[in-house]
Amino acid sequence: MPEGDTVWRTAHHLHAAFTGTELTLTDFRVPGYATVDLRGQQVEDVVSRGKHLLLRTPEYVVHSHLKMEGAWHLYRLPRPRWRRPGHSARVVLENSRWQAVGFSLGLLEVLPREREVDAVGHLGPDLLDEEFAATEAVERLESDPTRPVFLALLDQRNLAGLGNEYVNELLFMRRIAPARPIGEVSDLSGLVALARRVLGANARRVERSFTGSTRGGEERWVYRRAGLPCRRCGTSIAEGEYGDDPTRERVCFWCPSCQAE
Repeated sequence: MPEGDTVWRTAHHLHAAFTGTELTLTDFRVPGYATVDLRGQQVEDVVSRGKHLLLRTPEYVVHSHLKMEGAWHLYRLPRPRWRRPGHSARVVLENSRWQAVGFSLGLLEVLPREREVDAVGHLGPDLLDEEFAATEAVERLESDPTRPVFLALLDQRNLAGLGNEYVNELLFMRRIAPARPIGEVSDLSGLVALARRVLGANARRVERSFTGSTRGGEERWVYRRAGLPCRRCGTSIAEGEYGDDPTRERVCFWCPSCQAE
């Protein structure tokens, strides 16, 4: 599942291949942008902001969000063979050496540079930003002290980059019940620091892990392990749903013993 680490790594690879080069082909395959042509535009940089990816030229920004199924693939020209079906391609970008294809993107838009803030201005501090504003992130989390910590951490307006898998795993690692009001969480700064450390470690490797092991089936403590024994105490992992909106509840996993109320 794409989260902040995946998007950071994607931006890193696209940045290396495209920054400082001229776009020689742009093929946008979504309604509203099919006629946009950025050929001749020089790519200034490619960056991630939480789970958003931004490819910038002097005049425009190509903004994408992977959502659940999206991915950017990088292929060397001249005869690339795509690893996903062509009908799932939403955009194709090329320079003289590389082709980048965005497949099954949950969101894709082309905005004037001055409107970049419309796309990502709502986000809280980015956990993978070199100048991460930890104090601001904690203050945002504390602004609604009665909100369950599970939902507060998922809210990208508080801090950007964490998805469902990360929040479940981090709460287990800190022995925090997902329903606990965030105002009752001690050492919130420590929780944020742990999130930044784990996200950063996974951003720099392909195999995501929370336990220290990258062997299949051993990478997670609780996520998608409902009914299986807790790796710490043997208690069966529980599963439930939480959400501020009943139509958008998120699946939650926890150990009823290690994360007791």
